[in-house]
Amino acid sequence: MTAGKLSAPRISARAWQRMLSGRRLDLLDPSPLDIEIADIAHGLARVARWNGQTRGTHIFSVAQHTLLVEAVMREQTPRLDVGFRLAALLHDAPEYVIGDMISPFKAVLGGDYKAVEKRLLAAIHIRFGLPPVLSAEIERQIKEADKGAAYLEATELAGFAKAEAKRLFGRDPGLPISTRQDYLTPWTAAKAEKRFLARFKALTA
Repeated sequence: MTAGKLSAPRISARAWQRMLSGRRLDLLDPSPLDIEIADIAHGLARVARWNGQTRGTHIFSVAQHTLLVEAVMREQTPRLDVGFRLAALLHDAPEYVIGDMISPFKAVLGGDYKAVEKRLLAAIHIRFGLPPVLSAEIERQIKEADKGAAYLEATELAGFAKAEAKRLFGRDPGLPISTRQDYLTPWTAAKAEKRFLARFKALTA
């Protein structure tokens, strides 16, 4: 440093998010103690899937998507341990603070986004009694259910032709008609939040 000149002060960027519960969650070093299911439900119910490019009066929220994924998983693997169904419900839980980005944009961002997402998901798992990292087989099953849900959302809400959706996401998961109609009719944020919390309670009872 030359005489008479001062170096600019170092300013650290804020890396935490304040929640309505009062918790402050550090996005770079998340603590399980700062994670509350009410915050997750509230946030996910207000985050739009498909960048909001879906049919209906209301957005199709990430909260509703996670419920659909868990329903597909129940259909595909009915004997799966309830803890892993909880993992399916929470598979997109980090998006309550980092938002939902479509897969093509995630690919552009590269590893940094994925690293933050993985740390958040590990902390969420620990908070609710799940392994920080799931086995490859459970990850595969959740991914298959996620792709099945994406197929349904793409064809029934996001304007994709069935052939294109099949190429991108795989086959129709074959949910019963009544289940499809329920989970694929976009809900209000309040309803999505309430149903997410109710399903979480049922899976952790």
